[in-house]
Amino acid sequence: MKKLLISGASGFLGWNICQEAKGNWEVHGTAFSNPVKVRGANIVRIDLTDFKAFKKVFNDIKPDAVIQTAALTSPNYCQEHPDEAEKMNVDAAVNLAGLCADRNIPFVFTSTDLVFDGFNAPYREDSPVCPVNIYGEQKVRAEEGILKTYPSAAVCRLPLMFGEPTTVASGFFLSMINALKEGDELHLFVDEFRTPVSGQTAARGLMLAVENARGLIHLGGKERISRFNFGLLMMDVLNVSEARLVRCSQKDLKMSAPRAPDLSLDSSRAFALGYKPMPLREQLIDCLKGWL
Repeated sequence: MKKLLISGASGFLGWNICQEAKGNWEVHGTAFSNPVKVRGANIVRIDLTDFKAFKKVFNDIKPDAVIQTAALTSPNYCQEHPDEAEKMNVDAAVNLAGLCADRNIPFVFTSTDLVFDGFNAPYREDSPVCPVNIYGEQKVRAEEGILKTYPSAAVCRLPLMFGEPTTVASGFFLSMINALKEGDELHLFVDEFRTPVSGQTAARGLMLAVENARGLIHLGGKERISRFNFGLLMMDVLNVSEARLVRCSQKDLKMSAPRAPDLSLDSSRAFALGYKPMPLREQLIDCLKGWL
């Protein structure tokens, strides 16, 4: 059985990839901040910014393919700690691409829709990048460095993701579920639009990229939706009628990192390769079945 190495395997996306890949691959994963056990994967605790130590782990595993999900993904944190974030989000990613290039094995890098400014959606792979915050800038530098180091790498730009929380990664989705169920106020943007997918859907797209994609590819969903309307859809799926959704605008919330208004992705290229996100409602039903 071929070996798949997933960096950041204990995170939300990494966990979903582990579940998708097991059975078809011998799954190996790295973790550092959250070195927990992940069902179906052999986890090694390693700091990816320690290149010498990671290179030894990489050579010991001898992977047949690699998916890089490890990153500092909070835009606000990256805005406030740019040097620390640069080492993980750019340097470690490019170094890993180099190791894969040396072995001539598939390398899939997870980038983000935040490489765009949100004023010219929907965005295709050849749309000019124009990030509005440091996290987006770092992902652009990582994309460029990876494709220069290893032109055969697949750089997958991902949208907003949601889904069942892992033991260490809950994210916004669980907070929304709890607020809806408990009747707490939930402030959601009416002027921020994305093309979201579930973690499971994203994982399937990334596994497809391992086999079939090279260069830039978008793995967005088929539906453009605002944060507020996403909340309404969750209410409907959960059959919650008394939730306290509050409409707000991006300007109403002051944060360290600027936000983009519309990061909708055009994922036609991925669809042509066989990427098939279900309708958003169906993805939500699947993710929320434990709460229904």
